[in-house]
Amino acid sequence: MSSILTNHSAMTALSTLRNINSDLSDTQSRISTGLSIASGKDNAAYFSISKTMSGDSGMYKAIDENLTLQQNAVSTARLGAETMVDLAQEFSERVAFAQGGTAEVRADVQAELDELAARMSTTIAQATFNGTDYVNANSSVTVVTGISRSSSGSISTTTMSFLQQDLGTIQATLAAIDLTTATSAGSQAAALQSAEAQLAAAVSAATSLGIAEKSIETQKEFLGELTDRLDSGIGSMIDANMEEEAARLQALQVQQQLATQSLSIANSAPQNILSLFR
Repeated sequence: MSSILTNHSAMTALSTLRNINSDLSDTQSRISTGLSIASGKDNAAYFSISKTMSGDSGMYKAIDENLTLQQNAVSTARLGAETMVDLAQEFSERVAFAQGGTAEVRADVQAELDELAARMSTTIAQATFNGTDYVNANSSVTVVTGISRSSSGSISTTTMSFLQQDLGTIQATLAAIDLTTATSAGSQAAALQSAEAQLAAAVSAATSLGIAEKSIETQKEFLGELTDRLDSGIGSMIDANMEEEAARLQALQVQQQLATQSLSIANSAPQNILSLFR
């Protein structure tokens, strides 16, 4: 039955066109943003998870930046400690050379030792990074290395610790050695033993700082890989498949044209009723 009051065909065609236009708008939005899930209405679960993981990724990157500063500070301290090892080694060699020497020889060697002690002091003063000094104390340093998220959603930080190294004490002990007053074999041997002990302490300090630097470097590598995995996982959940979206766009554009033509035909149907009265 035909009616001039209600055009069922036009209503159907119009509803179809609305649906197509809505799908076309969604597809264009996914193409322009590159996201298949841009808000909670698209997929609440994936949206919530992606935002949480995105926040974690951002925190890991911030922690990694702080670890870079710590690594540079420890590396600078390690360089200072290794330089101290070289200087302490040279110091010990000169003390060994003076064993059993005359007063004149010991005086000449003492002048060399004083110069080495001054170079040690300069090295210690310069072994800092941006004001961070890890070579003048024995206290523990705690560094945040990451975060841990529990099944309930709460987070806590993970940390690592290392000891600062007191190179100043090593330098002061070596600087206190005075061969000019070491007139006996026993006092000269004691000076050599003291120098060797400080050399061993310098080696231990350099080793400890090297271990700390390696630990931080390893953690930075892990954080880099971890953030890559998180970003990849987030992308797999919310990124749009551009090949699929391109194919869908072409199909919807064709459907839109056909729906428009169908609506045009349906709208012209009431005009055919006029022919019944001619």
